[in-house]
Amino acid sequence: MIPAIKIFLCYALLAPIAALLGFPWTLLTGDITFLYRFAMWIAKTGVRLADINVRVQGLETVPQGQPCIFMANHVSNLDPPVLLPLIPDRTAVLVKKELMKIPFIGTGMRLGDFVPVERNQQRESAMESIQQAAKVLASGVHITIFPEGTRSRTGRLLPFKKGPFYLAQQTGAPIVPISIYGTESMMRKGGLRIAPGDAHVHFHPPMRASDYATREELMAAVREKIALDLPEWMRA
Repeated sequence: MIPAIKIFLCYALLAPIAALLGFPWTLLTGDITFLYRFAMWIAKTGVRLADINVRVQGLETVPQGQPCIFMANHVSNLDPPVLLPLIPDRTAVLVKKELMKIPFIGTGMRLGDFVPVERNQQRESAMESIQQAAKVLASGVHITIFPEGTRSRTGRLLPFKKGPFYLAQQTGAPIVPISIYGTESMMRKGGLRIAPGDAHVHFHPPMRASDYATREELMAAVREKIALDLPEWMRA
């Protein structure tokens, strides 16, 4: 439990400091850069304190100077603090709407243009989230999405939601598939215990929706790319 205690204390102690310093500055200047970098530093620090070694591949393939849609598989609550600090520049994230209600964190997410997603999966609310994400991309900010829509309990790749691929078709933003593994055994869904180890994050070359005839073909191709670098047992 020691790694879990370390990461919890790191976030519990530093998040209020980031809020106290970063929220007023962001509201006064309209510039979230300081708050965002502080938050990413906190995320990285917590991961290091938990003795998690992040092994990265393919970061050099990420397109420069244009907003991208990063799509990764999701196997643990450790995935966001492991992944987000690696993404160049700034990224917003599609997140469950409930997370926006968490003190400090929810306010920071709203300031960072994070996009809330309803869990009811109704078409109207889903399209509203996609439209909001499209505006974020148009402003020059990346979007990060876990297209499975939830964490996998077993680590095996779950079916993908269609919304993220509609976003790619509508905006023309390149998709950067990402394979994550290792975190599934460090912190399992529903558990609080954290085990130290290696978290592997593999960025794949960008893919464009215009290269595929249908949304289903695009979704299948992205899924195949993500699965390609996962251990065989995780390729559902």
